[in-house]
Amino acid sequence: MIRIKTFFSILLLMICTGYISAQNTIETGKKAPEITLTRPDGSSFSLSSLKNRLVLIDFWATWCAPCMDEQPELKVLYEQFSDQVKDKKFEIVGVSLDRNKESWGKAIQRFNINWIQVSDLKFWKSPVAKSYEVDELPFNVIINGEGTIIAKNLHGKELENFLKQNLNQK
Repeated sequence: MIRIKTFFSILLLMICTGYISAQNTIETGKKAPEITLTRPDGSSFSLSSLKNRLVLIDFWATWCAPCMDEQPELKVLYEQFSDQVKDKKFEIVGVSLDRNKESWGKAIQRFNINWIQVSDLKFWKSPVAKSYEVDELPFNVIINGEGTIIAKNLHGKELENFLKQNLNQK
């Protein structure tokens, strides 16, 4: 009897584990979920408006120290690839998981962030954070011009080199 219970317990565990891993949608080669959120000025933004561009989707929050440390690096990258931004070949979209609009706005000003910023101020309960399977910060996803995920969770030099390679910059 114990053997049968053990067998079915293991079988159930294998089925559940397989089912959960099959549910992952944020993998390279898959379509990125749509993002429709609000900018700090109250206007609406949709990720689909950036078709034909390489897009770095950066999930961050003001209460996340590593995220705050990364903002100056992203600023340098945004300036480094400013020609591609002007030519509508590249963009960064910052998705804040903050709850407080004032804190979020102050961080944008403090770091002089000039790329797209959006949030629903719902913290971890944000439907966008859930659809992107965000379980830690900082977290990012890079999508190509067709909206397909081509990389995720790249930081520092690895991110810079990936962008250089994919934006044909030496």
